[in-house]
Amino acid sequence: MYIPHYYKNENLDEIKDFLIQNSFSILINTVDGKPWGTHIPLELDTNANGQNILVGHISKANPQWKNFNSPSEVLCIFNGPHSYISSSWYKEEEVPTWNYIAVHVYGKVTILDEEQTMASMYKLVDKYEQNSKNPISLDHMSPKTLRQVKGVVGFEIEITEIQAAYKLSQTRVDDHPAIISELNETNDPGSKAIAHKMKKG
Repeated sequence: MYIPHYYKNENLDEIKDFLIQNSFSILINTVDGKPWGTHIPLELDTNANGQNILVGHISKANPQWKNFNSPSEVLCIFNGPHSYISSSWYKEEEVPTWNYIAVHVYGKVTILDEEQTMASMYKLVDKYEQNSKNPISLDHMSPKTLRQVKGVVGFEIEITEIQAAYKLSQTRVDDHPAIISELNETNDPGSKAIAHKMKKG
C-alpha cells in the first residue's frame, strides 16, 4: 500500500503486537481472475525454522483455498482503530483528514494436514476462551463435534513482507494536544484509541 514515509512504522515488535491484538483480518488472493477476500482470524506464530507465520482456516466450501497453490502471494489486511480528524482542531487552516492504523502482510501459503489444523484450532480456542466467564475447551467436545474440522482447510502463511501505516497526525505535532483532547471527548471507541496511541507517541 502507499505509505508516506512519515506514517511508515518499521518497529517489528510493535507491529507484531498489533497483529496479535488485531488478528481479525481480510485474506485476499485471486479466484478465477477476480480479487477474492475472506474475513477470518489469522494468528501470528512462528514455524519450526523460527520464521514469522500467520495461521488460519477457512471452509472447504470457500473456493479461495483451491487457489492457494498458485505461485503468487496472498495479501492479509489488518485494521486497527481509526477516526475522522476535523481541521477545526488545528491552529492553522487545513483540510480535514483521517487517522488510522493498518497493516498489510504478504506471504506464501502452505495447506496444513488435519492434525496440524486441529492443533491450530486448539491454540485459537484456548487464546480467546481464557478470559471467558465459562471457558470451553476442545478437549471436552465430543468426537462428533470435532469431526467438523473435516469441513475446513487449515493453512499457514510464511510472511514475506509487512507494510505498516500508522497515520497519527505526525505532520501536525503542534496540534496534538488539541486533537487528543477533542478525540477523547467523543463517544467513539476508535477515536479514543487513536487519541491514546497519539499520546503514547
